Amino acid sequence: MTGDAAVGTDDLFENAPCGLLVTTTDDVVIRTNQTFLDWTGFSAGDVVGRDFHYLLDPGSQAFYATRYQAELWARGAIREVAFTLIRADGTPMPILVNAEMPSQADPASAVVRVAIFDSTVRHDYEREMLTAKRLAETSESSLRVLQEASTRFLAASTDVELSAELASIARDAFAASEVAVLLADEHGTFRVDTGAKNEQMIRQLVEAWPIDPLSITADAVISIESLDQAYAESPRVGDLLRKLRTEALTAVPIAEGDRILGAIVCFFGRPRALDQQVLELQRALARQASLVLSRVRLQNQLERLARYDQLTGLANRTLVTERISQALKVSRSRENSIAIIFIDLDGFKLINDRLGHRVGDMVLQTVSDRMRAAVRDTDIVGRFGGDEFVILCEDADEDAALAIAHRLAAAVRAPIPTLAADFRVTASVGVALHASDSRRFETSDSLVRRADAAMYESKRSGSDHMTVSAS
Repeated sequence: MTGDAAVGTDDLFENAPCGLLVTTTDDVVIRTNQTFLDWTGFSAGDVVGRDFHYLLDPGSQAFYATRYQAELWARGAIREVAFTLIRADGTPMPILVNAEMPSQADPASAVVRVAIFDSTVRHDYEREMLTAKRLAETSESSLRVLQEASTRFLAASTDVELSAELASIARDAFAASEVAVLLADEHGTFRVDTGAKNEQMIRQLVEAWPIDPLSITADAVISIESLDQAYAESPRVGDLLRKLRTEALTAVPIAEGDRILGAIVCFFGRPRALDQQVLELQRALARQASLVLSRVRLQNQLERLARYDQLTGLANRTLVTERISQALKVSRSRENSIAIIFIDLDGFKLINDRLGHRVGDMVLQTVSDRMRAAVRDTDIVGRFGGDEFVILCEDADEDAALAIAHRLAAAVRAPIPTLAADFRVTASVGVALHASDSRRFETSDSLVRRADAAMYESKRSGSDHMTVSAS
């Protein structure tokens, strides 16, 4: 199975760098994340159960009622609508809203997913561009650098792509002998995120630096203009710069507010006095990179939220269906077998009804963790919804599929220590096989339907049964 599924998606939802809401189609908020509450000063109790548009100022409420809802119902999605939200303390907050109303089999259960962006960030970006433009009035080359950076940064969709573009632009703009882009991971450890020729030595330089990079302020610039200055700062730093054949460097933080995301480090082969215009251009590049880096990471987080179950961290229905389609294509070209295992939990509804949703959620999380441990590394475990799970097993004949299915059933059947003995969870299991030599034209939907039908056959036979549907 894939390692990504174990990431805490609930944490991604709560602490995403944008406000996230889930509302009913009648506009009633049923869930919000911590970011939205931090931005607005509301508590969850202030927001949940309340109509979203009542959080807006009067002008925004009028637009919401006359245009926003009509557009959302007509198109099913709406992008970058500007509103003014009133915080808990009465102050206005300009926001941009993206909303999507996925198609639902049951309209009564339909929800609207809303992403809210603080548009003061956009205003900050526009102000930064204006500052950069004024700086560039005295240097046409600086303006060209910023324009090229803006274009090239927009094409970046990953940290690595952004770092490569930033290093390339900085190397050309400042005639640097080497450029390293350092990015901090979630643990605060800096990594060299470009293909710098002396990556290992640059990493040693970061570790040897007398100041912790994460402790510097967002507007700080580290500048060493000669080896003499480097040795005065730290003999170890001086030695490393000499080995790098470097006599001068600048390091400019890439920051989001007061939080340090990384740094651009430019190395120069000769002593170099760096004027204010060069340093300001480096700062402007770092600010542009910060905005794009935040956008790239937000997009990656939102994509993850859309493809993984928030409660269990398992792949959701969309992702599992995609992987099954891909597996079928591979099966046709390589002639290997596929198995789909469909599991419905016996006894879960009773637990959920009698003991409540909190205990029910704990059971789902426990069972999910056990199923991850019971399958092979290459298998995909997904939650289809409620207490239904689908496992994709590639390159698995009937014997292999049944062995995996029995391990899964045993994992589910094992007692959960925190549950009373009279509350038991077992699995009704359906297995659908698609043999390598099968002449049946199979789709992801048809394969899952066969596994589902086999599971229901097990259900009719009583709890904790298994049924196989051959190809």
